[in-house]
Amino acid sequence: MESTQTQPVTWWHWHRRLYNWVVHFANTPHGERALFVLSFAESSFFPVPPDVLLMPLALGAPKKWVRFALTCSIASVFGGILGYCIGIFLWQQIGTWVLTHLSGIGMTQANFDLFQKWYDDYDFWIVFTCGFTPLPYKVCTITAGIAKINFLGFVIASAMSRSARFFLVAGLFGWKGEKMRPFIEKYFNWLSLAFMILLIGGFMAIKWMKH
Repeated sequence: MESTQTQPVTWWHWHRRLYNWVVHFANTPHGERALFVLSFAESSFFPVPPDVLLMPLALGAPKKWVRFALTCSIASVFGGILGYCIGIFLWQQIGTWVLTHLSGIGMTQANFDLFQKWYDDYDFWIVFTCGFTPLPYKVCTITAGIAKINFLGFVIASAMSRSARFFLVAGLFGWKGEKMRPFIEKYFNWLSLAFMILLIGGFMAIKWMKH
């Protein structure tokens, strides 16, 4: 009983520390490079979405919001292609290890089975939806490769949805950044908590849709 209670708490603290580590790059000269790496990695295995770094970067340098959004979008699509390749070429070799060690970030057999079922009817729209919403895009990219959906359609759906999401986020902060700054600085911890709840809610939505 004790282990079931402490496991979510342990995962929460681990995720929060990882989140704080990502955000700190916004105050370093390496912010844009970190954004590219984070966007690329999040599309196939990393648990923290790039939005958490994109937002403070666009807020700190509003005139560069288009550049930040483009960097984020390009890296994310390439990362999604890596996830697709993992699914189509490597899953037989690494699947058991991933499901055993990465279940905490949505890499569960139930989620993979559900995504593959969706691809039978809605391949393009599943990719588009995952790319734009808090649903776990990394699970989407790998299962797309496992299901061997049309690669061109996968890339187009990823490019459209990821660009729409990141340009919307960066544009909002670049356009209204200075007006929003006092509010964000005052309520940053609460906004961070809300964003993490949305992220976790993406995983919970998958669990709900299985029923």
